Amino acid sequence: MLLGKRARVWISGWRRCEIVILLAVLLLCACAKNEGKVEPPASDVKEVEENKEAAGSFDKGYDLPVDEEERAEAERDCGVVMKLISDIYAQADKGEALNVVLPADTVLQMKKRVGESGWPVTTTTSYASMENWKGVERFLKDCREGKIGAAAIYEIHSDGALTRMKYSFDGTDMYVLTAITCWTEEGQPEMADITYTRIKGWTYSEKGWFCYEVCVPEPPEVTEIVDGSCLVRIRPRNKKQRELSEKCVYGIGYQGNNLLCSNWDARHMQALDYNGLYEYLYAMKYGKKFNGEDYADGIPRAPFEKLIMEYLPVSAEQIRKYAVFNTKKQTYAWVRLGCFNYTPTFFSTSTPEVVHIKENKDGTVTLTVEAVCDMVLCDEAVITHKLTVRLAEDGSFQYLGNKILHGGIKKIPDYEYRIRKEQQ
Repeated sequence: MLLGKRARVWISGWRRCEIVILLAVLLLCACAKNEGKVEPPASDVKEVEENKEAAGSFDKGYDLPVDEEERAEAERDCGVVMKLISDIYAQADKGEALNVVLPADTVLQMKKRVGESGWPVTTTTSYASMENWKGVERFLKDCREGKIGAAAIYEIHSDGALTRMKYSFDGTDMYVLTAITCWTEEGQPEMADITYTRIKGWTYSEKGWFCYEVCVPEPPEVTEIVDGSCLVRIRPRNKKQRELSEKCVYGIGYQGNNLLCSNWDARHMQALDYNGLYEYLYAMKYGKKFNGEDYADGIPRAPFEKLIMEYLPVSAEQIRKYAVFNTKKQTYAWVRLGCFNYTPTFFSTSTPEVVHIKENKDGTVTLTVEAVCDMVLCDEAVITHKLTVRLAEDGSFQYLGNKILHGGIKKIPDYEYRIRKEQQ
């Protein structure tokens, strides 16, 4: 049925009136519903917000609320341990630098003192052995079987500060409560920080490495990668392995030279980076850092060749052939490792560790070495290689060859030579 123009206008006006009346009724109902309603006090609102924040932290796994009893226990235990070593710290040579760095012997003395009291303790120094480690290992093995438990490890830093890491397992997840205690200028212990974090994943290897990754902020919350990986040696290597690690491989490492991360022997010496290797051999030989500023025009031939030949089975003629050598100046080129000739990698931060020693019939010794990376890779053996050396009775030694096992050469970045012959 068709309506006339006047009728349509009247109906439209009536509908507008209906809408206005309906809105008014709804508004009155809402007011009636809220009549007499009291707003919650600010403290309740704050508690609700805190609960929401805590729930968000548990979801993320970091910055978790610290239980007051756990906090008190951490402060008490750290205080006891710091008191044990307070006299050693007070008498230690702290140097003149703003940042205190204690002598290695002093740090080891502290560790021994704490260990004698029964605490599981280690240090941040390379190849450090943990005192009273068996209880921690038992805890980790129980965790693998789903048993609830907890264990604490104390770590002494090079400046004398102390970190207490208490690991707890609830049958499903593992958490770590980390408390850091430092020394004030007056020589008094002071709690610097305490955090509670969930561990995303963890393993305990047959070699005695406790590897885990804690929850950390991730993009888009942060713009840079936050490394949550940790690697802790629980079961120590034997004394001989630690000694040869310090003597033969620690000073060389995997950065700035390719002695330990390439395949070579006495018949194949051409690929070694002699120009890069020199400064590391210099530090091993003389116990101090090589000062390249004294050799702006290059390192004179005689001292360069003498040092290289002391540590490697190579002749002076071969060195001149394989290394970057200036025949006119009779010097070997050297430049500092930097952003223009070096690309940082996680592998290069690895620490070489001797894990097996084999004495050969010809009087040489073959060391099985693993590259231990405690950063993002969190790998107790990025590569494994066999390094053959000849040890002399006077304490000196010579490298004779290196072989990377299990195709490991394919797993690491290609080596970058610091200087190439075409640059000379």
